Amino acid sequence: MSGNGTAPRQPARLTQRGQLADARRIVVKIGSSSLTDDAGRLDKVRVREIASTAAALLEGGTEVVIVSSGAIAAALAPLGLVERPREVPLQQAAASVGQALLARSWSHAFAAHDRITGQVLLTESDVIGPQTYRNVRSALEALLDLGTVPVVNENDTTATHEIRFGDNDRLAALVAQLLGADALVLLTDVDALYTAPPSDPGAERISVVEDVARLSGVSIGAVGSKVGTGGMVTKLSAAQHASTTGTATVMTSAAQFAGAVAGEDVGTFFPAHHGRRRSRLVWLRFATRGAGTLHVDEGAAQALRSRRRSLLAVGVARVEGTFPAGVPVDVAGPDGQLIARGLVGFSSEELRVMSGHGSAELRESLGERFRRPAVHRDQMVLL
Repeated sequence: MSGNGTAPRQPARLTQRGQLADARRIVVKIGSSSLTDDAGRLDKVRVREIASTAAALLEGGTEVVIVSSGAIAAALAPLGLVERPREVPLQQAAASVGQALLARSWSHAFAAHDRITGQVLLTESDVIGPQTYRNVRSALEALLDLGTVPVVNENDTTATHEIRFGDNDRLAALVAQLLGADALVLLTDVDALYTAPPSDPGAERISVVEDVARLSGVSIGAVGSKVGTGGMVTKLSAAQHASTTGTATVMTSAAQFAGAVAGEDVGTFFPAHHGRRRSRLVWLRFATRGAGTLHVDEGAAQALRSRRRSLLAVGVARVEGTFPAGVPVDVAGPDGQLIARGLVGFSSEELRVMSGHGSAELRESLGERFRRPAVHRDQMVLL
């Protein structure tokens, strides 16, 4: 275990499905559709089944973190709602009711196995800032050190569109990354990824995906269930995030959870990548979104793409958004396509003055510090 104040835990980087049985730290994400019945009510039997499998892992010495959807879905029936509300205030109200119901269900389910749960509610802002990112990791590590089962969910009561994760698949991948989890298990309402919609004749299960980028020929739906927000696209993005950062991932149905963590050939397995990636660049790519966008000219776009140069103010054609220095910003080419994300060296107000001007000119007119790049190459990741 990696306690508070120690270096971040490194994942085991499992590359074979059978090695999942040896994972010592697992993050398990359960979607709303896997936790609710046909009427949209919280399925307490399913909660108990998942808790029972997780408890067996705990008895074997494996740490388990649950990332649970279902807060809003759990509140639908008690509040007399027939479907997930579309209005943000109603979503927040339903989440407030549902989070208590969901937390109680997980607490009761694990109490049957003499295990204590701890609720952790997060918004995107909690993992964007480096300091709050470390605070979240420390809190989760402390819960694990105490032998509890952290139950993580997005704080839908306070989150708005601007600060949402958007789906718990992304949240689960971020939790797996910051905890250095050996494995991420994505439980959904389908048992695996298929070459076509499972109902289509000839559709075949894809057992292993070495590289998500090679799935361009696979038909993938993007719409989630009526009680959730995710879909297959978000799950694949989460799997790519986790595997890239060293966490092996398996995507399957809740009914096959036990088999998946035992290393059986169920679901779709995404082996961990062994290539080391700098933690800041990983954080920039996966844990953040740009506070604004720097639109660059064609010359700057080519320099970034082909020569991995720093972005200079002379190449910035337009600054979109309002932001201070030191925050993540997106970099887009003349066609609007995102090229990179990096930590900006100047505020949006300063960059609007600097854009289009060369380093020597800026030093002469504004001062020595304005010679620096708008975004240094060591603080940037290509997207």
